[in-house]
Amino acid sequence: MADTFQLNLGSLRSTIDLTLHTHHASRLWFGRQRVDNKPGMIGLSGFANIINRITASAAKDDPYADLYLIMIEEKIEESEQEMTAIDQRLDQIMAMLPKQLDVGTNLSIQPLKVPLYLSSPLAFRGVYLLTQYDELVRRILLAAHIGLIDTRSKELWLDEGAAVLRRLYGVGQRYKGYSGASRDDIAANNARAINAKEMYAVLEMPKDVLEGTRRSKFAPAIQRPGETPTTTQSGEDFGDGDSAEEDEHPGEPSSLQSANALSEV
Repeated sequence: MADTFQLNLGSLRSTIDLTLHTHHASRLWFGRQRVDNKPGMIGLSGFANIINRITASAAKDDPYADLYLIMIEEKIEESEQEMTAIDQRLDQIMAMLPKQLDVGTNLSIQPLKVPLYLSSPLAFRGVYLLTQYDELVRRILLAAHIGLIDTRSKELWLDEGAAVLRRLYGVGQRYKGYSGASRDDIAANNARAINAKEMYAVLEMPKDVLEGTRRSKFAPAIQRPGETPTTTQSGEDFGDGDSAEEDEHPGEPSSLQSANALSEV
């Protein structure tokens, strides 16, 4: 007898919040608007939105989007190594603390807490880097507070960690959008392919990426015309597809007030 019993289950949902304890890390989340002669700076929220757009283009069999996902994945891995190296150097500084002193962890009495609505695993990898930097900042400020490093050294350490994240965001900023061409278009060298090549003329397209034999570990399934769309996690969802901040700059007064209330050593 055939089993005709069907379950009408909705998608899975999960609440994910990001907590930051320092001004330095919160600025790298929100980014900075252009003011007078000071250029704007993309934040992690805007970077996550760029990744979402690249992922959507990669699902349309856009080889240029696939190449950008690979570039971002490789840059994230490089950034993780750089941040770990900074952290290990700081371990050596903290080891100079006399054994008679027991120094606890410094945390903000009013941290910034923002909800995350990210649909890309690569975006979450970026979040992990930001939390690592947030912890690094707290340790640097603590080391300066108890006299293990001087003010100049403190600023250099802080800038070095922030530069790792800014370089990562810069990779995403170079993305120009959906090329409009699929791999079949490139093979046919039609008008869409010609426009795409002009659009990304500065990029050198590796053969294995163009052929689709090398893709990011986090690349989406390719949806070709006529195919039934698939969903991640077998239809089970963990977000609504967009970052909590549509703009890469601060937009909500309540969030800015929380950021300004951060207390650092």
